[in-house]
Amino acid sequence: MSKHQKRLSVPKSWPVARKTATFTVKAGAGPHGEAGVPLLVLLRDVLGYVDSKKEARYALEQGSVLVNGQRPSDERRPIGMFDILSFPDRDEHYRVFPGEGGRLALTAIAADAADSKLGKVVGKRHVSGGDVQLSLHDGSTLLTDDESVACKDSIVVDNESTEIVAHFPYEEGALVTAVDGQHAGEIGEIEEITVTAGSGSNSVTVSQEDVEGFETVEEYVVVIDEKFTGEVSEE
Repeated sequence: MSKHQKRLSVPKSWPVARKTATFTVKAGAGPHGEAGVPLLVLLRDVLGYVDSKKEARYALEQGSVLVNGQRPSDERRPIGMFDILSFPDRDEHYRVFPGEGGRLALTAIAADAADSKLGKVVGKRHVSGGDVQLSLHDGSTLLTDDESVACKDSIVVDNESTEIVAHFPYEEGALVTAVDGQHAGEIGEIEEITVTAGSGSNSVTVSQEDVEGFETVEEYVVVIDEKFTGEVSEE
């Protein structure tokens, strides 16, 4: 199996130039599926903190890079939506956030915001012992005794304890961001949720301040909190 990925065929979410070279690094096994961007791409092509795979491996070995508070061991580790990328030596922290056109971008955040991660609940089931198992958008799972969390809601999970520290229900009036489709990267409040009969997708009408809102399928929106949209303060 090839260890390379042609730039022209990378997922649209990858923040890479497609015509500067033929190949780029291929994502390894891990979260986010095919949409996950290899960590090396962010370190080398986006941030410019390393010039080569060798330098990236050295940085990981030295603990200079953290993903969701953990030290990754593979420079090909997939990075995706809402992951937290930290550089302790630089005192820099970034959240991976969907940008215009669905391309993933890095948003600078404060150090205390890097201790937890946002996740969209895509599955829920009861397991033996009475706990509830939640499946999140990145493929991870966690157990909770909180029955109030439902599919399509968003939760904030502490990176160290994996405890839920915040819960944002999917409902009219909720703040959301579109993560796919022609409105990817746009933010607004849910004005109306229209349930479609049969197997079709429900639709969501999103209102925005000072501009006309938009309508999209509900699979394309994620409930967020206001602090997940702003950049780190310069104070």
